Amino acid sequence: MVNVELLQDSAETAAAADCCAPPVREALAAEGAEKLARTLKAIADPARLRLISMVAAHDDAEACVCDLTEPLGLSQPTVSHHLKVLVDAGILSRDKRGTWAYYRLVPGALDALARSVVTV
Repeated sequence: MVNVELLQDSAETAAAADCCAPPVREALAAEGAEKLARTLKAIADPARLRLISMVAAHDDAEACVCDLTEPLGLSQPTVSHHLKVLVDAGILSRDKRGTWAYYRLVPGALDALARSVVTV
């Protein structure tokens, strides 16, 4: 007499082996996931996305905070806060000249972010 339970276990094991393919590349590590999440959080704000676009649209892809407040419709302290978040995330760099701070895109930062998102 055939053990029905044994046949079921064997069939389930075979089905699991068929559906569970091994990874073909390394998965995102915890540290990489944390860093990517921080960067995505930094750009996950409409004002910050607009700031990135506005800086990129200026001559030499550089803009003074004084050039960004009026078009954005936010106060200078609020714009400065958003810019600091983008600098801390490695998207923009900051250069202080006299009274004003100038911001520019970090070369390759957006391309690297896009590659990271695509390969997740």
